[in-house]
Amino acid sequence: MQLKVLVVDDEPLAREGLKLLLGRQPQVDSVSEARNGREATALIREQKPDLVFLDVQMPRTDGFAVVHTIGAERMPPVIFVTAHDQYAIRAFEIAALDYLLKPVTEERFAVAFKRALNRLTGVSHEDATQQVLTMLNAVANPPKQLERFAVRCGERTTFVPVDEVDWIEAFQNYIRLHAGPTTHLLHVPMNTIETVLDSDHFLRIHRSHIVNLRRIAQLWSIAHGQYVIELKSGQRLQSGRTYGERIRGKLTNPF
Repeated sequence: MQLKVLVVDDEPLAREGLKLLLGRQPQVDSVSEARNGREATALIREQKPDLVFLDVQMPRTDGFAVVHTIGAERMPPVIFVTAHDQYAIRAFEIAALDYLLKPVTEERFAVAFKRALNRLTGVSHEDATQQVLTMLNAVANPPKQLERFAVRCGERTTFVPVDEVDWIEAFQNYIRLHAGPTTHLLHVPMNTIETVLDSDHFLRIHRSHIVNLRRIAQLWSIAHGQYVIELKSGQRLQSGRTYGERIRGKLTNPF
């Protein structure tokens, strides 16, 4: 199988990096590039590539708009490229071909490209079209609250129901999910996770901690409006000074 590949990204260095990685693949016959969504739309229509690496965040016409403009039945298989993990999670959840997080590593590229080759030979056109339709519907009507986390580890993906998570911890540029004795690492900002969690069940008590309200056993008030919160697991967390009011609103009696 010899592939025509299109790389779409508004960042020149990102395009060059993907072209370099694709140039090492014997299955790749040619690589074209587009600097924006308008160019991408034109090249997809003219060249009909076998595979598209499509940046999600681009000025004016983003990656999802390109898919919408081309149409589900005419869109080639896509690997989304994104700098923001909330898009990657969404793309995976709605059964996109695959995704890559910037900066793209050689190891992660190899996994995505291998998976793309397998899917190109094993997925019917009708199935691929349905994937794209499902994607467009999910983008247009995103869920208000997250129901499960998709945790990627190499070729394997583990799904962790949100209600099984005891607490969430900020960890450098990642978050760490604590679910019983198990922890999972996700490359997503803490602020992003907070916006997609049910505020009736999850509470941010510190810039680095979000807790599952149903996992709280007890709490103590300490100085400066702060609290020590003990979870049913025995884990104790101290709240930040600026979070006292929201904690009182959620964890005290409403009378």
